[in-house]
Amino acid sequence: MYETSRGPPRLRIATGLTAFLLIAGCASTPPAPTATLQAAEQAISNADRAEAGRYAAAELSEARTKLASANAAVQDEKMVAAEQLAEQSRAEAELASARSEAAKAAAVNADLKRGNDALLEETQRNSGAPR
Repeated sequence: MYETSRGPPRLRIATGLTAFLLIAGCASTPPAPTATLQAAEQAISNADRAEAGRYAAAELSEARTKLASANAAVQDEKMVAAEQLAEQSRAEAELASARSEAAKAAAVNADLKRGNDALLEETQRNSGAPR
């Protein structure tokens, strides 16, 4: 009789432990990286405004690809991978923006140099100084 009375409490403990582990397993799934995804989307939008499609198309394309992969990872409930991909997307978009701004600045500098060279040439021509 003593053996049968020990059986049910063990079963209850095992059942309770199993339920606890199942709940803990579900609770350990990290939340969707909503803020990180939004930051990546914003960085891509900023890159578009910086004309990255013209000056840094490869980086912008990579940013969009990684954002799509991050969104797919969220659908697959792979939140850690989604977070990492969203961060990579944001970084690629920021790189695209920086490269775009650098290319535009280089173009402005080249225009200024050409203008300065033309002014110098005109000044030398008007003053009769040798080149």
